[in-house]
Amino acid sequence: MDKIKPLFTATATAIGGRNGHSEASDGSVAVNLSVPKAMGGPGKPGTTTPEHLFATGYAACFGGALDFVAKQRKQDATQAKVTCAVSVGPREAGGFGIAVKLRVEEHGIAQAALEALVKEAHEKICPYSHATRGNVDVQLEVAGG
Repeated sequence: MDKIKPLFTATATAIGGRNGHSEASDGSVAVNLSVPKAMGGPGKPGTTTPEHLFATGYAACFGGALDFVAKQRKQDATQAKVTCAVSVGPREAGGFGIAVKLRVEEHGIAQAALEALVKEAHEKICPYSHATRGNVDVQLEVAGG
């Protein structure tokens, strides 16, 4: 396991698990949670899930990693659209797991060049990609210009 030198630490607390409330210690994020109907829960309106939160974080983080790599290559990926779909379900080995699909769209960068940028961001830069590697099935889809 790689050790890091922390530059920033985000802290959040959840009470009540998937049917409770989660909030960042600095108040920047506060959400009520509910198990979706598809998972046998109530699916309360105005609530979210851990998967929504993970998808939002991964999409934003990956977009930042992509922009970082693009700038190093004198490209502009500031307007890249990163869509992250996080699925949850039973694992073959028991318990539950997640799977991720990342779709990156940036029509101002040629397809082959964008694919190279996405690959580098995924393999070398994005901390979410590092955290999921070997643990979560992450599929990449790239749509360039």
